[in-house]
Amino acid sequence: MSGDGTVGKAMDVLDQVAAFGRPVRFAALLEASPFPKATLYRFLQTLTNQRLLAYDPDHQTYSVGVRLVRLAHAAWNQTSIAPIARPHLDALSHKIGLTVHLAQLDNGQVLYVDKRNAAKPVEMFSDAGKIGPAYCTGVGKAMLAYLPPAAQQQALAKQSYHIFTDQTLASPEAVVEELSNIVARGHAYDREEHEPGIICIGVPILSGGGVVLGGLSITGATPQMTYDKLDALVPDLQRAATAIAIDVETWRSPTHLARSTGRETNQHRTGTEG
Repeated sequence: MSGDGTVGKAMDVLDQVAAFGRPVRFAALLEASPFPKATLYRFLQTLTNQRLLAYDPDHQTYSVGVRLVRLAHAAWNQTSIAPIARPHLDALSHKIGLTVHLAQLDNGQVLYVDKRNAAKPVEMFSDAGKIGPAYCTGVGKAMLAYLPPAAQQQALAKQSYHIFTDQTLASPEAVVEELSNIVARGHAYDREEHEPGIICIGVPILSGGGVVLGGLSITGATPQMTYDKLDALVPDLQRAATAIAIDVETWRSPTHLARSTGRETNQHRTGTEG
């Protein structure tokens, strides 16, 4: 539960409704809510009055409201690199014919912001809008590896270290060692660490000053896809990441990119352990 008073509690309720992914009745919300019945109802009424939630009287269900959709759309356009990266993802996907993911870090986790399916799609977890673990995905580790030391430590502290497969790196120490290797070679692997039979290669999208703007990855399924085949695609992946970074920097102001991470990032790129 949020510790930010009334506003924080209302946001918790909003998150709860959104998490269902479908219209939900009051009884279902109450069953999973930490709030008493009267409190939950009051928050739902307030959120509905503000059009952040919508209420369907015929089905007696709550769902995400049009005002929230409008705010989300504005936030997406202002903070997501997806609209800027779209032509580069299209070009990369068309050239290689494999699944391409675009992601950003969100509170230490991977937020998939765009995706291009392979010519022959493979069933996998990741889709645009989904949140995934950073410590056991190629695109997540690529971004973690290039964070400034303090930000990297904070992000690592937020990982669950759940063991998904026999290949999952299940401790902070193992992940830190892997991140050092990623910086040394310039790209990251997912060696079936999140999903059995799924491997990928990922690179960070870095500003000219070394700020992590996002990550880009290419994914395939074994045994058709091998690490040698992925390695051969690294130049294409890195060119696309560089092109995206240039376009993002053109769009954003220098002040936005330079925020307080500038000094730490420069230290990191000159040899500080990450």
